[in-house]
Amino acid sequence: MTTARVHHTGTLLNSGKVLVTGGYGSSGYLASYVASYEIYDPSTGQWNTTASMAITRAYHTATLLNSGKVLITGGYESSGYLASCEIYYPSTGQWNTTASMATARADHTAIVLNSGKVLITGGYESSGYLASCEIYYPSTGQWNTTASMATTTADHTATLLNSGKVLVTGGYGSSGYLASCEIYDPSTGRWSTTANMATARAYHTVTLLNSGKVLVTGGSGSSGYLASCEIYDPSTG
Repeated sequence: MTTARVHHTGTLLNSGKVLVTGGYGSSGYLASYVASYEIYDPSTGQWNTTASMAITRAYHTATLLNSGKVLITGGYESSGYLASCEIYYPSTGQWNTTASMATARADHTAIVLNSGKVLITGGYESSGYLASCEIYYPSTGQWNTTASMATTTADHTATLLNSGKVLVTGGYGSSGYLASCEIYDPSTGRWSTTANMATARAYHTVTLLNSGKVLVTGGSGSSGYLASCEIYDPSTG
């Protein structure tokens, strides 16, 4: 890349190119620099700069919508936690603002539901860890709140299961590292608890396997960095 950065995002576009946005670098939170937002072209192995977002941000999310556009939500910058959101248009290489979330947040998750809407869960803001959740409607560019999770959490994961429900695992909340897991049902807009992981963890990864089960790997826990892994089976919970 042309700019060193951390706590940025990378999103695979429908063209096969990769959009990298924002982050934190040697010059601070990256935003006013055109080079801060870049496109990788696998066919050439080269990076090209693209238009900058309106607001500098790190610890945000970047989600590919069904339309091929990219939704950027929240994050953090020098002025504090962000509720603002932007849309990237690959066809023009330009950004447009869209409606802000109801709650400023960073270290949250964003996942596209089968309906094409985007579910935002948890995160952190100036008052502390969040359990609140919101839904983005690409057709209107508006947000609606939905039911909150049972537990406040940030640096957790959210996985769309084959059933269309969403599994949230672990993270870090007001009580420390979390082993708790919850299921969101888009058809009811409600959360339900499911079995805890064996090990409390945050900053971990999750992968939906071909079997429909979910592989959880590593992360950080109360004892330090983790090598342990677990499998979640939606059929048994």
